[in-house]
Formats: sequence, structure tokens, C-alpha cells
Amino acid sequence: MNHFNASRQPMPAPRQAATPGSAEERKLAEDLMDAMNALLGLIERETEFVRAGKLREAMAFESTKQELSRRYVGAVSQLKANQAQLAKSAPELLSTLHRHHDAFRAMLQVNLTVLATAHAVSESVVRGVNAEIQKRNVPNTYTAAGRRAAPGPRHITPLAVSRSL
Repeated sequence: MNHFNASRQPMPAPRQAATPGSAEERKLAEDLMDAMNALLGLIERETEFVRAGKLREAMAFESTKQELSRRYVGAVSQLKANQAQLAKSAPELLSTLHRHHDAFRAMLQVNLTVLATAHAVSESVVRGVNAEIQKRNVPNTYTAAGRRAAPGPRHITPLAVSRSL
């Protein structure tokens, strides 16, 4: 038994191609829309928490976000397997899905921007704290030319940061 994959659930096998104009096509579209809507709702809540600085609360969504992402990828795979039939039998459904997917990608971009900003801000804070710590540990000495002496390696104190919240 492989212990690394024991907790993973297998991906569902792709469905057979839907017959043109069938309820199966509508079901595929609904599955994708449901997956996108659920994932968007969760990502919007996560974004709100990150913007408010509530990182612990935002991190609580991680397992749910992974499961919803799996659902989304599965739904996209199913739809891709049936794209040719959808283009022929239900082009308006396909164009609606494309529009909804474009809005979905735009919202994901907002989330990624918020996360990148939070990361940059936190990195800046850590660098600032480190600079202050180093200033306190370095002796104030001057060279013969009257300039401040650069600290030697023995005066630099490493900063340890715990990544767990």
C-alpha cells in the first residue's frame, strides 16, 4: 500500500461524450458552474479575511479550497471531453460558460493580487524588524577616516521566524 496516496481520493473517470442536445450536456455545464460558484464564494471570503489581516481565519479554508479546486478541475476535464459536441449542439451554452469562466478568472486574479500584496507587506515588515535588530547588535565604531565601520559577521544575529500561526 502506498502511504503517500492513501488519503487521496481518486479522480472520477471522465464521462463518455454526451450526445448532442442531451441533458448530459446541461449537467456538465451545471457541474462546472456549481464548481466555479462554490470556489468563487470561498475565495471571496478568503480574500476578505486576508484584507482584514485575519490570516488564521483565511488559512482555515485551505482543505475546503483544495476539494473545491479538485471538483473544478474535474468539471473542466469533463467539459473539455465534450467541447466538440457542445459547440455543435449548444453553442449558446458554451458561450455562456466562457463568459462565466472569464469572470471567474478575473475574480481569481483579484484574490492572487491580494495574496501577493499581503506577502509583500509581511516580507517588508520582517525585513524592517530584522534591520532594527541588527542596528541594536552592531557596535557604533568609526574608522580612522571618520566613517562608520561595517559590522563583522560575528555581530550579525540571525532572525528566526516561525511560519506557523
